[in-house]
Amino acid sequence: MKLFIDSADPKEIARLAATGLIDGVTTNPSLAAKNGMDYVDALKEICASVSGPVSAEVLALDTAGMLAEAKVFARIANNIAIKVPLTWDGLAACRALRADGMMVNVTLCFSPVQAMMAAKAGATFISPFIGRLDDAGQVGMDLIREIRAIYDNYNFDTQILAASVRGIPHVRESALAGADVATIPVDVFRALLNHPLTDKGLAAFLADAKKAGIRIRDE
Repeated sequence: MKLFIDSADPKEIARLAATGLIDGVTTNPSLAAKNGMDYVDALKEICASVSGPVSAEVLALDTAGMLAEAKVFARIANNIAIKVPLTWDGLAACRALRADGMMVNVTLCFSPVQAMMAAKAGATFISPFIGRLDDAGQVGMDLIREIRAIYDNYNFDTQILAASVRGIPHVRESALAGADVATIPVDVFRALLNHPLTDKGLAAFLADAKKAGIRIRDE
């Protein structure tokens, strides 16, 4: 499963990209505003350090407005993916952008039928919001499983991008359910390697080496 970072902080993203474990980024204007940055400037910096898809979200609600904003984003870098809402205007924009060879991330998906429609519109990515469904008393991960079944039934190429990820359990379950991508906050990404037994085992190993007087010398 590919791992995207859900952030608009160019410096933090650059540090994580240096690990070689980041496959892309999802952003939105609200995330950029929290960092006190102009959204387009933030996208330019992010694309300079990330070679994978970088989702740039439109603000317009009508198709013509979305396409106009997409042109602005498209000039930033070749790896920009235009993020549009799952509305009739958004899907019309999706079809037009895909016809022009642009990657498109259709966002705010909350049902498998919505995901089917986005795939029929040619979406590169579909973003089901699993955390928000959990908040509403539903099981967000069920949506990932249902979309996976529909896409496999009809050989849709659209990639399932698990969004609104709240913690490591969401990452694990997304991978098990067959999501193609999970986009995760910085703090969740940094916690992916954490396990108390790893820490305990490493401490014991180092203690044994110190007790035995083991050194690794370059002779």
